[in-house]
Amino acid sequence: MSQITIVEVGPRDGLQSEPEILPTDSKVTFIEKAIDAGIRRLEVASFVHPKFVPQMADAEALIDKLPQRDDVSYIGLIMNERGLDRALATRIHEIGMVVVASDTYNRKNQNVGTDESVAAWKAIGARAKENGLRANVMIASAFGCPYEGIVEVDRVVDLAKEVVETEPAEVGIADSIGVAVPGQVTEILGRVREVIGDIPLRCHFHNTRNTGLANAFAAVADGVTYLDASIGGIGGCPFAPAATGNIPTDDLLYMLERSGVETGVSLDRIMDVSRWLESELGRSVPALLPKAGSFPTGEAA
Repeated sequence: MSQITIVEVGPRDGLQSEPEILPTDSKVTFIEKAIDAGIRRLEVASFVHPKFVPQMADAEALIDKLPQRDDVSYIGLIMNERGLDRALATRIHEIGMVVVASDTYNRKNQNVGTDESVAAWKAIGARAKENGLRANVMIASAFGCPYEGIVEVDRVVDLAKEVVETEPAEVGIADSIGVAVPGQVTEILGRVREVIGDIPLRCHFHNTRNTGLANAFAAVADGVTYLDASIGGIGGCPFAPAATGNIPTDDLLYMLERSGVETGVSLDRIMDVSRWLESELGRSVPALLPKAGSFPTGEAA
């Protein structure tokens, strides 16, 4: 539990579910501010049809404007071969693909069944690596589905066995609708690790039912070193009812810092980014740290 890499997903998973559509230049500023705070991996865009996710319509234009740094990696989300074609035409560093553990949700999210998405991932992952991109896959809705209810652990394990055939750089496990509890996290991560070997695990939690941070800590205790989070706690999923609230980068940083876990990210600067984001969105963000502040200094009057 000595060091964690935070993958900032606010520019993609955060903004894609917000009603406002930020101008491209504002998104660039958002990403630059996150980098200035110490973030080094960021999900910045989604290569999906703008008809379905209009907030991501400027993916190519955004990536073209982003600062290119040797120590920063940009991730683009794709769903199919067409998305990969678009990604390959940009300066993106990594692609991520989602495979949903429940077939109904996968059809809502990607318009095909889970088996079809697994097959697509195998072709896309191989092709992305051939073109020099880091290729990651995320098993979404791994803890529960809004349409089918319980997702069995064996189902998640079986999917993990399939997706690692293409040797992804990392395997993600996502609680897409915020239903997980720490005991589930420990069980699923343990079972999945048995079948993926040394491939790194990454976790993506939502705070919909106020268990996101507890689940993140359970993942850290289990040895996960990559955690997704969204500055201000914005976001969700446009294809899942009530899937509000990624875990806030701000609140996650506070918990990790106070627990002696290194991240290389400045909590004060992240809180400043959240306050800036509030001014851009015209409303408050879900994160608590920008409101409460960090640990008190004892100097209150």
